[in-house]
Amino acid sequence: MAGCDRPCTVAFHGPKKATYLFGDIDPETDIADLVAFARQYAYLHDGWCSSVDRPGKLRKSTLARVPAVIVDSETEKAHSS
Repeated sequence: MAGCDRPCTVAFHGPKKATYLFGDIDPETDIADLVAFARQYAYLHDGWCSSVDRPGKLRKSTLARVPAVIVDSETEKAHSS
């Protein structure tokens, strides 16, 4: 997911939410941006936000944004039977 060559990567993932992978994170200077995004992400019903809505450095350090998987509940029931 493009993080192998990055010194520090951080991911955010939640049930039924888009997943984000951020790279080139500096643990000394980027904590405030990560905490701000964690708070923002918690309130996003689907986890989806534009890059301009992300705090500080996270606007330009996104390595991946993966949409949530939507599972049809009828199909899921049929597979679990």
